[in-house]
Amino acid sequence: MPADGPADALRMSSAAIDSVHSLGRAGISDLGGAWAGDAADAAVAKAQQAQGSAVAIADRGTAIADVVHQASEDVKAGMVELEGILQSFISIAVAAGPALATPPGQLMIIAAALDHLSRALAVVAKVRGQLSAHTAAMTGLVAPSDTPDQARPAATHAAGVGPSVDPVGALHDVGSKFGSAFGQSAGQPSFAGLMPSGGGGGSPGRSAPPTSGSSTGSGSSSGSGKFDGKGVEITLPDGSTATAPNEEAATAVRAALSQQGVPYVWGGTSPGQGLDCSGLTQYAYHEAGLDIPRLAQDQSVGTPVAAGNVMPGDLAVWDGHVAMVIGNGQLVEAGDPVEVGPIRTSNSGMAFHGFFRPSV
Repeated sequence: MPADGPADALRMSSAAIDSVHSLGRAGISDLGGAWAGDAADAAVAKAQQAQGSAVAIADRGTAIADVVHQASEDVKAGMVELEGILQSFISIAVAAGPALATPPGQLMIIAAALDHLSRALAVVAKVRGQLSAHTAAMTGLVAPSDTPDQARPAATHAAGVGPSVDPVGALHDVGSKFGSAFGQSAGQPSFAGLMPSGGGGGSPGRSAPPTSGSSTGSGSSSGSGKFDGKGVEITLPDGSTATAPNEEAATAVRAALSQQGVPYVWGGTSPGQGLDCSGLTQYAYHEAGLDIPRLAQDQSVGTPVAAGNVMPGDLAVWDGHVAMVIGNGQLVEAGDPVEVGPIRTSNSGMAFHGFFRPSV
């Protein structure tokens, strides 16, 4: 962020308030020695209240500056990741050369485009999550502070020494710039016209904020899916617990979670080495003693489950992607690498088929 950005402006304001606080402290001391009586006591009390407010405002300004600075750093890191993804795709396209004019070459570049787009969307989702956390922290910091009811002493106006800053607006600007930069990167000619809605073995899915209507996946609901209310408890990576509808589903979730960190490989079916989305879910259910189809769009097997009733082990199926619900609003999927993210019903513009429970 530039030297005259919001974070520096806030730090300048806090420093100015600290300076005024020091002057005010000396003034209060002089006031007490030169003036006595009830009026003097009231004036000193009011001045001390203003001094306390000045300290709180200065501390809050510094804390807000730290949040804005960290948000800027997170966006910078996301921009670097996006640039790396873009250059990776361009290098593949350049290396393919004349082969791009052949049907196999076109299939290859489409698959690569889907792969890189999903990876880029994952970066955007990650940064959006980081900015959401910063926004929550900022909301707590910008709550009204206790200040004198009457005309405020000079200390409270010292915040205007530097440029006027809207902290929450600053975070919004940071997020907007990041989204704009991603849009420009994704709009390069290398990506244009290469985004079909389907996929052979499934494209890598990436975490995004839950959409309206998506379930928490806590495992506490019953209804569609024929859950008998008993279930099997499983422990999730964050230490929380969730209830799977049966032992098969619980085993499948544990098997899928055991592959966290495994790299994404198009068409991959090798646990511990490389998996694509449907390779992960097929492996997980195979470990539970249940064989399901190989391709993502064909894994809509078993019992359809309403979004509000999803439980651990249920599969979220798109045209060219599949992920497994693990409970407490989360799912595990073969991104790059295999990882846990929030439940969603959107994935790179693919049509969502619904949630399904292979084990009944």
